Amino acid sequence: MKQRIFTGVGTALITPFRDGKVDEEAFVRLIEYQIREGVAALIVAGTTGEGSTLSAEEHGRLIALAVETAKGRVQVIAGTGSNDTAAAIRKTRAACDAGADAVLLVTPYYNKTTQRGLEAHYRAIADASDRPCILYNVPGRTGLNMLPETVAALADHPRIAAVKEASGNISQVARIRKLCGDQVAIYSGNDDQTLPILSLGALGVISVASNVLPREMTRLCELWFAGKTREAEALQLRLLDVMNGFMSETNPIPVKAVCARLGYGKNEVRLPLVPMEEEKTDRLMRMMEEARLA
Repeated sequence: MKQRIFTGVGTALITPFRDGKVDEEAFVRLIEYQIREGVAALIVAGTTGEGSTLSAEEHGRLIALAVETAKGRVQVIAGTGSNDTAAAIRKTRAACDAGADAVLLVTPYYNKTTQRGLEAHYRAIADASDRPCILYNVPGRTGLNMLPETVAALADHPRIAAVKEASGNISQVARIRKLCGDQVAIYSGNDDQTLPILSLGALGVISVASNVLPREMTRLCELWFAGKTREAEALQLRLLDVMNGFMSETNPIPVKAVCARLGYGKNEVRLPLVPMEEEKTDRLMRMMEEARLA
């Protein structure tokens, strides 16, 4: 296996906003909370961080602030993907210059390239990067599924180190593992599939739920890696309804509403997203209480 980026939980951080601007104070407090509760990595300006609506200045500042706050205690992974290869290269180089430990590269959306185009896209970005690259497959958002054979074709690149698999297709994850072995690390991109994907040899999860439940998600991975499979199963099932609740509207709408209730920024997202209604947030908070998570 190439350089191991992290093992366990990487939190796909929200970007707290206040009156249209990034709430840096809330962002720093959220990072400290995550580190205190044991997560292994922080993913900045990804899907959950509303990276697609951040200005270039905001994007760079968030990465630099995360690096400065983390002080090497956890890995900082920057979301630098784009449907424009040249733009992804620029963002990746800037993230490397800002001190990110790795970059997360979503498959190109809207353009809907071919699998051969995907390979060329990722090779061009990885060639321009001096940090490990994590491929990110989320066809439900991008309209494009990266096939296991494409991941395998990219496995020979020295800086393509991992894949975040959020296709929802366990058979596809299994085939990636079969084709790539230890050449490409796998991270679950869906909280509700954490345990099944760990069972296929994944190193961890890039989690939305851990914004709010960092200790529980970390414990889930710890139990699995300690061989306590029954306890891990029980915890996965205990968390399942809440995990699904965080996906009841487009991510990050629900988790951001809960984070606001917990004091991490306002319940504010950027258009075209709109905030979750209070009654739905109340329902999600009750679900957490019923699961003894709040």
